[in-house]
Amino acid sequence: MQIWLADPLFGGPGQGTRQIVELLAAFGLTSLVGLERTIQGKSAGLRTQTIVGTSAALILLISKYGFGDVLKSGTVELDPSRIAAQIVSGIGFLGAGIIITRRGAVHGLTTAAAVWESAAIGMAAGAGLLALAVVVVALHFISALAYSAVERQLTGRLNGTVRLHIVYDGGQGVLRELLRVCGRRKWHIYELDSAPLDVDRDQVGVTITLSGAKIIDATDALAGVAGVGAVLQAANEPE
Repeated sequence: MQIWLADPLFGGPGQGTRQIVELLAAFGLTSLVGLERTIQGKSAGLRTQTIVGTSAALILLISKYGFGDVLKSGTVELDPSRIAAQIVSGIGFLGAGIIITRRGAVHGLTTAAAVWESAAIGMAAGAGLLALAVVVVALHFISALAYSAVERQLTGRLNGTVRLHIVYDGGQGVLRELLRVCGRRKWHIYELDSAPLDVDRDQVGVTITLSGAKIIDATDALAGVAGVGAVLQAANEPE
């Protein structure tokens, strides 16, 4: 049974307990997605995902219930999918703004996809399809966490990209030998930046992004070069 608020201003169709629950469900479910993105250090995190999902749910509810006062049988007909369809177009522009290209590499695809997903979750919640919304959130954590580890292993063993921070002794031609090792293994260098160190003035730090086959072996291969003090996984660019 639908329970309406007592105030006539809030007593119209589409403003009852069910719709409020659907909005809160969209808010809660997309908050979970945003929390995962925030923990991963991504640019579109908790606030962005929650706002996108809750707004999408509200727009869908407006599409379903917001025009009852102007509809008349035989004169005005409403296609509820028209406004909801605009959510898809709008999120497409938002996702395009997140994706960036830097030094020939594309970043932000996963974050853009997560924003798109949050909009879909909000639309499902707004449409009353709460079970589907919950299932998609569960699948998000499988793809974002479990599949992330699987993807790293597969790309590392087949053909992938790795970003490393290397500390080595300066003035001994170590960098030249590191580049020679990369050349022998046919690893492509997309980025090579200096990284200042505070611990030892005789040591030099660089950050290098490599791509190629069996890139998972890069850490051990470069660490074996004489004069290299440490090879560490560097923070990845936002996805």
